[in-house]
Amino acid sequence: MSYANVEDLLLYGPCEEQMGTEKEKWEEYVRNRKDVYDRLTPQHVQHSMISEANWVLRSQYASCEPLGLEIHQGDICFMDFGQAYLNEMGYQHFGLVMALCQKKALVIPMTSNTVQYDSAYDPLQNPNGKMHLMRIGQIEGLNKPSVLFLNDMKFVNTARVIGVKASIPSDDALFRKIQQRMLQIMFAPEKS
Repeated sequence: MSYANVEDLLLYGPCEEQMGTEKEKWEEYVRNRKDVYDRLTPQHVQHSMISEANWVLRSQYASCEPLGLEIHQGDICFMDFGQAYLNEMGYQHFGLVMALCQKKALVIPMTSNTVQYDSAYDPLQNPNGKMHLMRIGQIEGLNKPSVLFLNDMKFVNTARVIGVKASIPSDDALFRKIQQRMLQIMFAPEKS
């Protein structure tokens, strides 16, 4: 089955001209997906379906360039991280691009969730906070103060980027501070 067939099936369902076994496989897949979605919370279902649609439409691209997007180090992008395991950032969130390498971006996921923001380490305001969370304040172009999930950084295909919303210049003191904390989190021994 080609990519075009999968896209047609997801958008329109199986057509009558398809062979019986392909149609049966599709119907079984739809039943199985329905069973999965029946067990999830409504919010989780919505995010999962959006991620699945984004994957269908974007997974064949090697980068975001064919989608008309250009990203740079320091850009804050709205993107789709896809499905996630426990303790991982998933689905649609903002992320800070720390580096670009071979059509991939090293991205640190972020959120404006106040609970995460309040529990993040800050040397002055919250010295006992969680070191893997870093407050970056309210960046111009965003609506709320944000926090980075330094322990969730990863290289991703830039085709996951939906749009660039803001930027922290790579020569800015804040960007350098993020790089230092990133290295500290990556290579410092974990405390129990």
